[in-house]
Amino acid sequence: MDSFAYEGTGAPEGARRPVIGISAATTSIKVAIFDMEATFTPQQFIDRVAAAGCVPVLLPPLPGVEAAVRGLDGLLLLAGPDVDPASYSAPRHEKTAPIDPRRDAAELALLDAALRSGVPFLGICRGLQLLNVLRGGTLHQHLPDIVGHTGHSPGLREYGQQPVRLEPGSRIAKILDAEQATVPCHHHQVIDRLGEGLTITAWSESDETVEAVEVADHPFAVAVQWHAEESDDDGPFLALAEAAGHTARARDSR
Repeated sequence: MDSFAYEGTGAPEGARRPVIGISAATTSIKVAIFDMEATFTPQQFIDRVAAAGCVPVLLPPLPGVEAAVRGLDGLLLLAGPDVDPASYSAPRHEKTAPIDPRRDAAELALLDAALRSGVPFLGICRGLQLLNVLRGGTLHQHLPDIVGHTGHSPGLREYGQQPVRLEPGSRIAKILDAEQATVPCHHHQVIDRLGEGLTITAWSESDETVEAVEVADHPFAVAVQWHAEESDDDGPFLALAEAAGHTARARDSR
């Protein structure tokens, strides 16, 4: 399939492709003989957004990056490092991994701008955690302490296969066209106290861990704790593309 085809978005022929902003990370890398700082996003996310008929745009973790939301039709926040517990006034757990306050600040600002302006939003793993923190919620910093097992993150490079139940009639249930699913997960931090205005729409079958939330008063704001990019189901990306297409057409008609 042409990676920039409009399949799945329901957009009319000839309409412009919706622009999806994707959160990016900055880190030290080595290219040939040179050590340098680079900003990047894993290719699989770029490919998923492009295959859904949208134009992916990388958003570096810089102060003021939230101004880009005015030119976006959708926002995708990705997995990444643990959220700084200082952002929800909690002491740091010994298992909380190295944090990136610069990235936290940039992505929280991006998310706040998207929610305030009605821009469609999809959060994956860390994206769900940031949404909860933005809305005043808190996180469990090390899930095995709570559930007594490591099934949600079985190994350094392994994904757990987590059976989840989905709230009937919720967006995520409609996206996956199911009320139960088995999803790939790799996380040790999850929602503790739920943030204001959020609705839980998926739970782990085994231990009731929150696996998806939605913002009820927003055109499209869905976040999943699992790694949707590791699933064969394109539904979450296609749903974001469809919502972004509506936003793009509404903007272009003004």
